[in-house]
Amino acid sequence: MSNEVTDQDAMDKLLTEMPPDEQLYDLAELFKVFGDTTRIKILYALLEAELCVGDLADYLNLTQTACSHQLRVLKNNKLVRFRREGKAVFYSLSDDHVKAILEKGMEHVEE
Repeated sequence: MSNEVTDQDAMDKLLTEMPPDEQLYDLAELFKVFGDTTRIKILYALLEAELCVGDLADYLNLTQTACSHQLRVLKNNKLVRFRREGKAVFYSLSDDHVKAILEKGMEHVEE
């Protein structure tokens, strides 16, 4: 295999447009969050409605502790947000970006 660059313009463009390693690391970490079926199920449930931990846990047949743990991971990665109403905490998707990521991922899987 040759070490010669056959398209210097393409290589120069690649080098100038490649995001910094720190951003690529953050992106890789984000995709790791999507590597868990339980978290994906939670995100899909939240596509439909804002839900509290108890309802999510019941719907997904999880303990509230397990559900809370997964919600914490999702919250720490800015994929879900929450609001308090009395003693209840309701979760929803952070924004439309999360919905778009899920939809694009499903499109890819269904190809």
